[in-house]
Amino acid sequence: MKLWINNNSKEKSVAAANKLRSKLLDAGLVLDRRDPQLVISVGGDGTLLSTFHAYAAHLDKVKFLALHTGHLGFYSDWTDTEIDHLANRIIECQDNIPSTSYPLLDVMVENKEGSLFHGIAINETVVRRLSSLTMKTRVDLDKEFFESFRGDGLCFSTPTGSTAYSKSIGGALIHPKISVFQMIEIASINNRVYRTISSPIIIPHNQQVDLYPQTADDYVISCDGITTKLKNVKKITIKLNYQRAQFAQYRHRHFWTRVETAFLGQDEQK
Repeated sequence: MKLWINNNSKEKSVAAANKLRSKLLDAGLVLDRRDPQLVISVGGDGTLLSTFHAYAAHLDKVKFLALHTGHLGFYSDWTDTEIDHLANRIIECQDNIPSTSYPLLDVMVENKEGSLFHGIAINETVVRRLSSLTMKTRVDLDKEFFESFRGDGLCFSTPTGSTAYSKSIGGALIHPKISVFQMIEIASINNRVYRTISSPIIIPHNQQVDLYPQTADDYVISCDGITTKLKNVKKITIKLNYQRAQFAQYRHRHFWTRVETAFLGQDEQK
């Protein structure tokens, strides 16, 4: 089996990556950065996001795996204290990698000259302005008018991204087995002209959101923290991508257990 290991520069991650790499090479597995079947991220969720985007063009043949040396690790099933166990599982299952899949956001921006920008996100996409001025946009849901939005911006989150930025601005926590995404308003303004729902909206897999923002030259769109400046925007469409991210699942870890560990960390009530 061909694989690649990507790690951040922290000492703990470098040591873990080197140990795992050595064990897998000794077992006859092959390192291949250009065409791997399995890509292993060693670090935190930030390292996983950068690793995912490095291989986003190969989703049809790549499976991801995260080894956690950071703090939250929502995509991680393994820690750096379990390298021997993980290496054994990878070696045992190299001919048939067990996996699960997660929804992805598909982002398309059309400007007034007809040019297109296409992005993909595993966590979230945020649309806002660089200046301190508020963003004004028409919002269509499933190709019908929904609201006139005015505020700091709009966040669109996948289920796996629902524990990240969207949670901090009041988004719902969504189990990743559900094929949906959500829209969360960022500091919306409500008056007689602009009336917004002011609540997270859960959108099914076969519907989309279309934004028609007021003319401005300082719009930016961020996909998992990768920011692109936009000019002369005509329309922004957000929906679920037809592809999903495949993650190697050498053991099951309950999603709500991850949530409890990360945000509550409490002993079971007696």
